[in-house]
Amino acid sequence: MNEITGNTGPPPAPASAERDHATHAEQEPMMSEPSTKSPSLPPRWFIRSFWVGQRAVYSVTGGRLGLRRATATQWGMMRLRTVGRRSGVERVAILGYFEDGADLVTLAMNGWADPEPAWWLNLQANPEAMVDLPDGPRAVRARAANPDERPRLWARWVEYDKSADIDALAARRSRDTAVVILSPRPEVSA
Repeated sequence: MNEITGNTGPPPAPASAERDHATHAEQEPMMSEPSTKSPSLPPRWFIRSFWVGQRAVYSVTGGRLGLRRATATQWGMMRLRTVGRRSGVERVAILGYFEDGADLVTLAMNGWADPEPAWWLNLQANPEAMVDLPDGPRAVRARAANPDERPRLWARWVEYDKSADIDALAARRSRDTAVVILSPRPEVSA
């Protein structure tokens, strides 16, 4: 009788002995099975620091760096100027976008954090804004894509950003990520 366990049979083999007899295929995880783990993101402080640095590069270079035009294969970067919904002060964000005809399209993703980005809350309160592009400023009016437009525009964003699992990142949020359409307004001086 085993004094520790109270069993009358032989002592159990150590766990390492069982592993030694397993085949190599049993030890390796199957690579063909889809991962259920959500994509990882850098820490929030890193994402926010990156945004601050990006705006600083734009400011220090007088706008020569920090923006880029969208192409058929790569999303662009624009500088969005909104009016603070509570302060009434101009607020600035640099965002990725693509062009859909005359419209600019972006996602209200806030670095995939759960809260809505402040710029999107500002646009909901006052949809008129200015966008700085490499070829100059543009007056725009913002709106969320309607249910008919959203799937097509979302799919286009997924095509632009193939390296990221956009659907899995969006699933991390408790709300749908708004697809924001910035349509041109009649000429307004910047």
